[in-house]
Amino acid sequence: MITKLNIENILFLDIETVPESEQFSDLDKTKQELWEHKSQYQRRDEFTAEEFYERAGIWAEFGKIICISVGYFKMEGDIRTFRVTSFYGDEIKILKILKTY
Repeated sequence: MITKLNIENILFLDIETVPESEQFSDLDKTKQELWEHKSQYQRRDEFTAEEFYERAGIWAEFGKIICISVGYFKMEGDIRTFRVTSFYGDEIKILKILKTY
């Protein structure tokens, strides 16, 4: 059990994702079928695959990263500050930059 945690040793990450394509209809036939199958359990009979597609960003197979923000606390003398850096744009570019950060 953690009794005392130094907040300066914590790295905060926030990853924003969206569906890989803006519209369900933009997916090729194979991807549409895969999405229908993959999302069936959560959709049940309440939504069609197309109606549920706005949630596709949370599945790695159907989403893409558009922004990653990194935050941490830092002591500057007696003052604690919180520093944040965000990386955004193309998913591959974001991940390569973050790897070297």
